[in-house]
Amino acid sequence: MGLIRRLRITQRAMERAMLGVSLRDQIRNEEIRRRTRVTDIAQRVAKLKCKWAGHVARRTDGRWGSKVLEWRPRTGKRCVGRPPTRWTDVIKRVAGSRWKQAAQDRGFWNSLQKTYVQQWTSIG
Repeated sequence: MGLIRRLRITQRAMERAMLGVSLRDQIRNEEIRRRTRVTDIAQRVAKLKCKWAGHVARRTDGRWGSKVLEWRPRTGKRCVGRPPTRWTDVIKRVAGSRWKQAAQDRGFWNSLQKTYVQQWTSIG
């Protein structure tokens, strides 16, 4: 969540710099976004993440990308508190625990992509 927020803040600062607008001018973010016609960075990141997950799930050549998704570290003692969110946890929330099988069908995976982008960007 913090990463999404920081990316959006940085993008807004860059858009203001592109237009030569200061924060003192008190122009709303929606107006700046309309003028620059730049897509939201959080939506772009979510879309690319979903595309990459589908690509990795469809690969069958045994490269390390899919192995990393399956890997569970053995550190012995667990930390106190909630475990950190893994890369695939949000994908599993949208596509289900059998997301790798769902990714094999490109048409279905592309339809899930919109849902994933909406859910991922609503977090931030």
